[in-house]
Amino acid sequence: MKFSKITISLILDAFLSGCASGLNSMQQREYAAMEKDGVLIKEKNPNTGMALGLLPGGGSFYAREPGLGVVNLLFWPLSVLWDPFSGKQRAESINYDVTKHYLKQEIKKEMSELDDKLALGKISNEQYIVEKRKIENKYSYE
Repeated sequence: MKFSKITISLILDAFLSGCASGLNSMQQREYAAMEKDGVLIKEKNPNTGMALGLLPGGGSFYAREPGLGVVNLLFWPLSVLWDPFSGKQRAESINYDVTKHYLKQEIKKEMSELDDKLALGKISNEQYIVEKRKIENKYSYE
């Protein structure tokens, strides 16, 4: 009896919590700021992920989670309770990760150009520090 209660509560917990972990609160703020500034790269549309979540495993397959997609396919129509939200959260996570990677590459490129200017003597150490801070602030969403 006790075993069945524990099993049922674990299954319910798994169903209600979903299979995808979305962005944490800090990442959500960064995501909103990147979206507001127009730098967010939308590789996946969160609304499409949510809509496809109504189909058997669709949200998970769309969000590059084929293993979860198969599980959600097997649990369909119950997976309609969590897969739309899972698809939306995962699409947002993909967009966040792609944008962060792009911003890292851009800051690396600009810092390299700035380092070259300093090495060639085109700018002074003081100018270098000022420009470096400008670049860091330009790409800071934390």
